[in-house]
Formats: sequence, C-alpha cells, structure tokens
Amino acid sequence: MIEENRKHKRVPILVEVLWEGGTRSAGARTTDISEGGCFVDTIGHAAVGETIHLKLLLPDGKWMPVQAEVVYELPRTGFGVRFTDISDQNRKRLRSLLGSED
Repeated sequence: MIEENRKHKRVPILVEVLWEGGTRSAGARTTDISEGGCFVDTIGHAAVGETIHLKLLLPDGKWMPVQAEVVYELPRTGFGVRFTDISDQNRKRLRSLLGSED
C-alpha cells in the first residue's frame, strides 16, 4: 500500500498479536502500527476484505482487542489491516503507544 493513500502515519513498532479470522487463528506480530491500522507479520493467510479479530499485547502487559478489515495481503509475509471497531478507551491506549496522545 502506498504511504500517500494512508490517513494515519504508521510507526515502526513490534507488538505481539493474536489474530482470528474465518476458521483460522494464529500468533504473529506487527511491524508497524498507526491509529487506523497495522501490518501483521505472519505466514498465515487472510483474504482481502475479510474481517478479522486482533488482540495486541501492549507494553503494559494487557491485551487490546480490535476488529479489523484486511486491506492488502503479501503472500507468506503478512497483511495490512484497517481497524474497523475499536473502543474510545482502546483508541486512547493506541495513541499513547504511538506517542500521539491528544
């Protein structure tokens, strides 16, 4: 995905992730995160347009659940997602992680 198409700047942050979609679930990690989405580094497959459930393990040791839509896939590398359902509290936690608290 071209950087100019993104609404939010991505920050390179490695965070442990559990993801679940369709009949699959897997552990993975992020390579970058923004307020609007992230890249999930995994050999697992998720189809473009698929809704998946993510849990991000934040530095405070707590899991942050979000729902996301797969917007692109790089086979055997991972996929990029756009967050589609994230609570206000979790959005605030995400902003804090990114160093962009309002």
